[in-house]
Parts: sequence; C-alpha cells; structure tokens
Amino acid sequence: MIALSLAEIAEVVGGQMHDIPDPSAEVTGPVVRDSREAGPGSLFVAFVGERADGHDFASAVVEAGAVAVLGSRPVGVPAIVVEDVQAALGALARHVVHRLGATLVALTGSAGKTSTKDLIAQVLQRKAPTVFTPGSLNNEIGLPLTALTATEETKFLVLEMGARGIGHIRYLTGLTPPKIGLVLNVGSAHIGEFGGREQIAQAKGELVEALPPAEEGGTAILNADDPYVRAMASRTKAKVILFGESDEADVSAENVRLTDSGQPSFRLHTPSGASDVTMRLYGEHHVSNALAAAAVAHELGMSADEIATALSEAGSLSRWRMEVTERPDGVTVVNDAYNANPESMKAALRALVAMGKGRRTWAVLGKMAELGDEALAEHDAVGRLAVRLNVSKLVAVGGREAAWLQLGAYNEGSWGEESVHVSDAQAAVDLLRSELRPGDVVLVKASRSVGLESVATALLETGAEGEVAAR
Repeated sequence: MIALSLAEIAEVVGGQMHDIPDPSAEVTGPVVRDSREAGPGSLFVAFVGERADGHDFASAVVEAGAVAVLGSRPVGVPAIVVEDVQAALGALARHVVHRLGATLVALTGSAGKTSTKDLIAQVLQRKAPTVFTPGSLNNEIGLPLTALTATEETKFLVLEMGARGIGHIRYLTGLTPPKIGLVLNVGSAHIGEFGGREQIAQAKGELVEALPPAEEGGTAILNADDPYVRAMASRTKAKVILFGESDEADVSAENVRLTDSGQPSFRLHTPSGASDVTMRLYGEHHVSNALAAAAVAHELGMSADEIATALSEAGSLSRWRMEVTERPDGVTVVNDAYNANPESMKAALRALVAMGKGRRTWAVLGKMAELGDEALAEHDAVGRLAVRLNVSKLVAVGGREAAWLQLGAYNEGSWGEESVHVSDAQAAVDLLRSELRPGDVVLVKASRSVGLESVATALLETGAEGEVAAR
C-alpha cells in the first residue's frame, strides 16, 4: 500500500486512535486480515468471525511488526477504532484508489470470472505494472484488500466482482469505481439465490451502470453472444465494445479449433488488426475468455500482435481450474474442482472429450450448488450431455444431486458400464484406483463445497512412483 500515517487513516475511516504514541507513524506494508500475514509496516484489520475474533491477535501482530490494528474496540496496543470494520476497510480502499489514479478494470459474470481476470492481468502486465485479484477474493472484504496492495507504480488495477444479490456489485463499484467494466455472461450460477436469470442480469448490469460516460473514458465491454449481456448496452453512458462470435462483435475469433491436447487455437481480430493465438489453457470455452481479455487490452492501447503473444503465453494462475497433470503411468488428471455451475460443467466435459481423443475418458462429477428449483433439470442435463459426448465413464459422487446426474445419463442411454453413482470421494478414489489404465484422462469437477479436489490429489499420489509432470 502507499504510505499513509495513522492520523490520515483515522480521518479517512472516521475512527478514533487508541494507544498510539505517534500519530505520524506510517503504514508502509500490506493491509491484512490474517494475523499470520502481519509484518513490518503492516495494518491488521480485526474482524469478528464465527470461529475467531481478530482482536484476540492484536498483541501478536504488533509484535510481528504491524503498525496498528483497525478494529471495533480498543485492544491495548496501537489501534484505530471504528463502529463498522468492513465499512472502514472499504473507505480506506476508496481513498487509496482515488489517490493512485490507476486505471481500474472491473469484471463480473456467472462463469469464467477468475480465469478471465487472470488472462487480463497477464496481458496487461506486458504493458505496465498491474495489480489483480488473487484467486477469487471478489467480495466486500477481498476486493478492498486487493485494491490496497496497489502502489505508486501500479498502472492497472484488475478487480473481479462477485454478487449474490441485487445491490452487491453497486456496493463494490462504490468502493473501487471502475473506468472499464466487463460483463462476461449471465448463466445459472447462484440462480437459486437470485430467483432467475433476469434478476442475475439486473445484478451484473450494475457494473456498467457505475461506469463514467464515454466522454470521460468510461468503457463497457460486453459479450455480444449473450442476449442478457448485450442488452446492458442500454444501461450505460459509457462507450460499448462487443466481443464474441456475433457479426456485431468488435473483437472476435475465426478458425477456432482445438489442438490434439485440447488447447484452443484461433485467429484474433481486433479493430487494430489480427493475429494468431494458440493458448496454453484447455477447453474451447477459453476462447470467449480470451476475447474478453483482448477487448480490454485493445481499449488500453495494445496491438493485436502484443495481445496475441500474451494470450498464447498466459497460464492458469488460480488453483483447481482445469489444472492438467500427467502421471508417470500416462494417466492425465484434470482438476477443475474449485467450483461448478451448468455452463462451466458442460464446457469442462467438452474439454475432456477434446483432450481424450483416442483415449478412455472419465468424468468424476459432483453437486452443483445454489441452483434452486433448477437443480434437478440442470444435473439431469449434465448427465445426459456426458452420454451424448461419448464420455467413457461418468462417476457421480455424493447424494441426491449425484443421483440426478447418474439418472440423466441412464435415461439418455447409459448403462452400468458407462455411469455409476458412488457415495463419497473415497468411494470414487477406490473405484478409479482399481479401474484406471495408462493413458486414461480423468476430469474432476463439482462445486467447492463438495471438496472433490481430494479425489484429484489422491489420484496424483497414487501415480507418483516417479516425478509427476505438470503440463
């Protein structure tokens, strides 16, 4: 973070200083909420959680070098005390972002946010120092903490914004007002919480409503292939750039194909020119993510050749998202277990089939959470798609939702040899250990709450007779 005195921080957040001998002392290190991350020059933000109270670690963080604690009560060490710690953290982020003047790029969508954010960051880093959301810390706490890692050298700030209801993105854009706003898609993720796609579109569109008008540099980058997103053009005064396959798209791809290993290759078209891209990521769904990233980079002055080179060299920065590892015995494990929704599940199945040409393919799938009344139909549809794509074997893991996956496969024409329902992750591991053969490709995917990454971990440990080579 940029250096700020404790007196300035107290004024910005509307707090009272307690046990601070020198109000001119500066915070020069990171702002952290995990006491283990506190160090010289840092500011520790003390939240009261369900399992722990950050205030209890106040003495320890000061001993580790933290300049002060930002909390809701005095703690016997230097502290700035406020009524609402979360609001204070947001106010501090807003102050720092305003002082820095970096170009802020915000993105949202039902699927692909984190992968696209990682692509944007890797492309923009070629042009200037860039700070971006680590992993998927995209909520009212993670977003300001990310913004506060920016320094005077930061030119681009790329922030992922998540939402679980109307008004969430409006709140986040109030903390860190974007100049460029990107909306990827409106899908089924969290549809049970929102109540329908119209409500999801209403929430996601809050991003473009927050943008400055075109004459002040505001730019909305929208998916031309998603009608809900395309319609958001009417909700903003910013300049609109479209990406996708539509004839109206300003940034598009032609000659899209998958390599023998399942990596997308295409010719990128931007208003400034065209260039060829072959990605290191797996699955055709990453083409849309790449076009979104390219649209952002084009708007920020990068040429088609520069963008294509960066996209071709970009990798996955976040764990358990199409993480491809080959065991010494030739079994390939695709760990995509960080999260799942109907759109990402279907994209992952298509990627599995592309990667597994001429090889046996296994889809180890679990529950997709927060689908509400759509849960039965969506799990059934995924099971049916696995059969239509000729996945060699579907292993549905878990309770009711897994049974729906297996039932969908059965009703589409599967039988016991092609699909099976197992009770838990250990049962899936036992099955795979007994039946996998060299050369097989295994996809592991479910919502985060299911914890299916343990299956991928166990399979890699099983095959680790020699060094596992990550591709």
